[in-house]
Formats: sequence, structure tokens, C-alpha cells
Amino acid sequence: MAITEMEREEKKALLEAILFISGEPVTLKELQKITGLPSGEIEYLIRELMAFHRDRRGGILIVEVAGGFQMVTAPEYAPYLRKIKETTPTRLTGAALEALAIIAYRQPITKAEIDELRGVGSDGVIKSLLERRMIRIVGKKEAPGRPLLYGTTREFLLYFGLKDLSELPTVRELNPDEL
Repeated sequence: MAITEMEREEKKALLEAILFISGEPVTLKELQKITGLPSGEIEYLIRELMAFHRDRRGGILIVEVAGGFQMVTAPEYAPYLRKIKETTPTRLTGAALEALAIIAYRQPITKAEIDELRGVGSDGVIKSLLERRMIRIVGKKEAPGRPLLYGTTREFLLYFGLKDLSELPTVRELNPDEL
């Protein structure tokens, strides 16, 4: 039984409504559970919606981020939207960015390993990143004292607009002159 154009548009409208109301990324599995549609069909329809919103160059986009799909405002309108929200984006300190980069590239990693790479203590930075939910405790290392292991979170992916960790730039991309 072939799907009619109207049925397809209704399904896309349903997916768009779900993404609009969610406020955070929604995974294919969650969309499948909500709609009862097969994941392959959902992914196809979402990709159509992504292309539609991108090509029409409006104020709304659908992006793949943090393992799911999310409706977001187009980045070029951020300065105007901040005036409405009257907030400034959360900023990370240089020390926090340094520690976060180490954790992102070396996870799972202990505090002692982070300290060694940074050359300074990281207690405050790790505490701050945990409070901001950018990192989390992912386990304990099989070593004397069983130190905690840290890894990045979904909030980390959201903050940097990454679909997953594979989208992190490579070391070669970061420092091409040093290679």
C-alpha cells in the first residue's frame, strides 16, 4: 500500500510538532515510541524536514544534535533573540575549556590524569563542570584507590552543537602547524 502525499505531509507535520514542543533533542527511538512509525520512515521524513527548513532560509532549523533531533532558531538571529531573553550565553573559563577538551578527547579519565596534562590542580574546574552537567562520573578506574573516571555528557554535546563525539575536530585540524 503506497503512502499518499497527504499522509506523508501529515506525518511530517506530526514530527515537526513533536520537535517544536520538546525543547530538547528527541531520539529516533523516542519518536518511534511516540508515533508508532518505523524508524527508517521517521529518519527519512526528518531528513526531508531538515532540508525544507534549511532551504527556505527561515528562522527555524531542525538539527541533529546530542544523539537526537531538535528544532532550533537559525544562528544568524541570535543577537536579536538575546534581546528578548535578556540573557548572555553561558561562558566557560579558559581553565574549564582546557579541562573539558582533555576530558572529551581522553575519556574516561581520572582527575590525576587531567591534573598531569594541565600541569595544575583541577578540583575547582571539575566541580564546576560537574555542576554545569558538562561532565559526569562514568565509573572508577581499576587502580589503587579506585579513582573516579570522568566523561562528557549530553549537555556537553548540546553546548557545542555536536551530534556525537566523532564530530570533535581531530588533533591535526586543531594544530596543523605542529605536525
